Amino acid sequence: MVQIPNPSAPASPAPTRSVPTSADVARLAGVSRATVSYVLNNAGAVRISEPTRRRVHEAARELGYVPHAAARSLRAGHSRMVLMPAPAFPVGPLYSQFISDLQGALGRLDYTVVQYGTVGLHDDEAARTWAELRPVAVLVPGSGLGPRGVEVLKRSGARAVVTLGPESVEGAHALLMDHDVVGHSAGAHLFDRGRRRIGVVVPREPGLEAFSAPRLAGVRAALRGTDATVTELPLAHDEGAAARLAARWRGLGLDAVFTYNDEYAMLLMRALKEEGVRIPEEVAVVGADNLMLGRLLRPRLSTVHLELPSGRELAGLVDRAVRDPAAAPEAHKVLGASVVRRESS
Repeated sequence: MVQIPNPSAPASPAPTRSVPTSADVARLAGVSRATVSYVLNNAGAVRISEPTRRRVHEAARELGYVPHAAARSLRAGHSRMVLMPAPAFPVGPLYSQFISDLQGALGRLDYTVVQYGTVGLHDDEAARTWAELRPVAVLVPGSGLGPRGVEVLKRSGARAVVTLGPESVEGAHALLMDHDVVGHSAGAHLFDRGRRRIGVVVPREPGLEAFSAPRLAGVRAALRGTDATVTELPLAHDEGAAARLAARWRGLGLDAVFTYNDEYAMLLMRALKEEGVRIPEEVAVVGADNLMLGRLLRPRLSTVHLELPSGRELAGLVDRAVRDPAAAPEAHKVLGASVVRRESS
């Protein structure tokens, strides 16, 4: 009897391919499993000839084999994961480039950088979530993490906790980024250029207060004891808000403005020019971050150049801390600032 196939019957599952192992790579390359491990884990303490290294890498590519990170962590007693909680504040091109450089430098030291979650209002609680991933190091941008959070991370196996912010935290290494110096540089420059009625843009975007408040304070500090005045100018990052501020500019009686950064400078300069306010004749403008786009504006934008640590320097700090977790925490002031004067001021 002829059987008619039932189209509604479930299809047989496709056969699954077995996951290649280091033993498969060793057989194909004609070496031991230990040699495979030494080659693929970049073990510098063992000398392996270049032809052997090539055979192992070629065999791994042919089989589609990649080392098992969890298994490697078990053998080493710790992971090679460096966790970076994603910042809760909007990041610009300068910070993005800094993070990219850091990831590259850590990668060259055989660490894997993972960005995870956000830095919230209660970072000590967030630290418990970060600890679940068992990172060997944690780099925390901004402020909020306290000694309790550092302890949670260390008890979970983190050998290094590094904060990037205005203050040190007990138990953690610190890269101190005091943004007062940015505002101080801008304020001193404008005063030296003969400006006495200086506005300071304060972004309305949530999360930027940790940067905008010290920059405003830095301008005030630079002008303290002089005949200059400082006017705070709250501003949202949109064209409508900039246009409304520009429309009442002449009534404010300001002859200069520090715009927090170059992006706010571009936004406000466009609105001021549409109102017929001449730059720098009526108002001098200074931004911060020294972005390339500022050099393309007309007039070209004066700006505060921020001097950040190189990715290689920070990666070196992380690596030292991982290798010697008992060492005393280090604290480094890493944010410098200098004015790049162009036509806008």
